[in-house]
Amino acid sequence: MSAVLVVESYFGSTHHLAEIVAATLHESGIAASVVDVDLAPESLPDGTELLVVGAPTHDRGLSTPESRQAATNLTTHGPARTGVREWASELALPEHPPLVAVFDTRMGDPWMAGSAAAQASVLLSGRGFPVSPARITFRVIDVAGPLREGEVERARHWAADLAARLEHRQRTQQ
Repeated sequence: MSAVLVVESYFGSTHHLAEIVAATLHESGIAASVVDVDLAPESLPDGTELLVVGAPTHDRGLSTPESRQAATNLTTHGPARTGVREWASELALPEHPPLVAVFDTRMGDPWMAGSAAAQASVLLSGRGFPVSPARITFRVIDVAGPLREGEVERARHWAADLAARLEHRQRTQQ
């Protein structure tokens, strides 16, 4: 089995979580690679069975060119980059779409409305991708991190759950 993790990250927390998810998937026997959204393919590699998309929450949703510019102004990344919103809007739907799982990072009140993961779920499912209802939000303490205590362990548990969902999907499709 194989997975591709596409991640949008400005300060490193979202990317760090994607690496943890990929490592946990690998421990479950799933070959997983992490790709920055700027380098993500417009078509998924043949045989991709799981697509994980991770993005930071900007203004209660996916980033926009303006919010990306504001984030890059606070980092050394240079000019604003492509975001998950634009990439997912152009992603080709394969004949056999992979299971999709989404996560986001955010700071602030856990009950605040809106999230990048929710918007990514709607966008991808609207394009025909089978999106798992197991989306998750990971919390950061400040814009530039670090992650709140316990979030790394939550990421490992979430990834193990994704591996189990993927295995179940594989069994039921045979």
